[in-house]
Amino acid sequence: MSRIAATLIAALVAAPALAEGDAAKGEKEFNKCRSCHEVVSDSGEVIQKGGKTGPNLWGVAGRKAGSVEGFKYGADLVAAGEAGLVWDEETFAAYTHDPTGFLKEHTGNSKAKAKMTFKLKSGGEDIYAYLVSVSAK
Repeated sequence: MSRIAATLIAALVAAPALAEGDAAKGEKEFNKCRSCHEVVSDSGEVIQKGGKTGPNLWGVAGRKAGSVEGFKYGADLVAAGEAGLVWDEETFAAYTHDPTGFLKEHTGNSKAKAKMTFKLKSGGEDIYAYLVSVSAK
């Protein structure tokens, strides 16, 4: 294999996957998240005004779980992040569907508990796609 082909393959493997959800639907669905979460860019631009009970969701795609500086996460989510959990569409959708169940399964700790108690019945992929779309600006 040529050096160029190997470099291209490595770049494709390392590139973050694009969200497959519907960003327009996700923007509407984000209303369910606003009571606890905001989306504010690193420069301070308010994309979605919301609560501060949960962490700022700006740049969540590809971010290590439990790692927004200054936010007090639950110990189990921090441990999951330290063990390598990074938010992608699949993990984000699974977590928002059942946060505590996700952490129990992901960590293998039957006593794991999430601080997030809201369960999103569906649409996690769409919200993730929306967050990817606004964080890319």
